[in-house]
Amino acid sequence: MSDPNSPTQSPAGRPGDDPEATAVLPEGAYGAELRSLEAALAQATAKAEEHYNQYVRALAELENFRKRAARDLESAHRYAIERFAQELLPALDSFELALANAPTAQPAQLIAGQEATLRLLQKAFEKAGIGELEPAAGAAFNPNEHEAMVAQPTAAQAPGSVLSTVQKGYVLNGRVLRPARVIVARAPDA
Repeated sequence: MSDPNSPTQSPAGRPGDDPEATAVLPEGAYGAELRSLEAALAQATAKAEEHYNQYVRALAELENFRKRAARDLESAHRYAIERFAQELLPALDSFELALANAPTAQPAQLIAGQEATLRLLQKAFEKAGIGELEPAAGAAFNPNEHEAMVAQPTAAQAPGSVLSTVQKGYVLNGRVLRPARVIVARAPDA
């Protein structure tokens, strides 16, 4: 049996040759090293708690952002045309006023009122980014913007061109809302 207080001996019998042997520290060194390790552990624990708290705050912030974005999107869907509707209200008021005064109004006054109402509607459309599609006679037929109502034989214009517009079309910021309805020229019958 070996003495537990004796230094570790290698198989050759020399002390200090065993690579698994631990170093012997003086009596007071254990307390200082333990305090140092405890301080390092406390510091690492504090830093870990700080990072965890930052993570939890970031997660809560992200969740709040998601909820806010969802509310904003729902509000945008619900009230998307609010500004446009506000622009249309004066035109509606003008129509109601015209109807209320129709029995006593002169035809010239009714026509002037309708023209004013039309200007209000056109102004509302312009502010909303709605433009007219009214191809000029002789313009090339564009199936993306025009709807052919009928093809009429004629020698006056080139085949595939617009003879006349039956109903205006409209675009919203460059996107067709309603195509212009047109009569298209075709070659005369032989």
